[in-house]
Amino acid sequence: MRRRMAAMALAGGILMGTNPLWAADVELTTRVSGIVEEVLVKPGQRVRKGAVLLRIERTVLQAHLDEAAAEQLRAQADEADAKRELERAQELYNRTVSSTSELEAATLRHERTKAALTVAGARRTIAHKNLVDAELRAPFDGVVKAVPGGPGTVVTADCQPRPLVVMSR
Repeated sequence: MRRRMAAMALAGGILMGTNPLWAADVELTTRVSGIVEEVLVKPGQRVRKGAVLLRIERTVLQAHLDEAAAEQLRAQADEADAKRELERAQELYNRTVSSTSELEAATLRHERTKAALTVAGARRTIAHKNLVDAELRAPFDGVVKAVPGGPGTVVTADCQPRPLVVMSR
């Protein structure tokens, strides 16, 4: 009997619109640290899913992306050089002109440069994602309830960041 009453109460709560997933305000913040550069919404404004609500200053994030891209280019060049060296070492080994240790050293260098290239690619991907995340977008259609984070607000995403925009459905 108690289970049935609990199920009815839960169903009644959902039907009456008291479900906290639909009624509660949602506090939004960015995943990246920085300084709020621009707020594009005002309290009471209706927004569509995906609309840009605010932007974090992007200069440092763009510099990190540029740095990661350069690191990836360098790693690609190193990997290509190590591959040529490995092919040359393999050819000399096949002609019995060089030793096994020289071939092993070339193989090891090539493996290390391939790993460095993978790391550089991952860093570039992260830097690009951080740059994209500098724009706070609406996760759903709704109404902006409050904008506690105005231009100049410092956002520290490493800890518990303060809300920058509060929305409801």
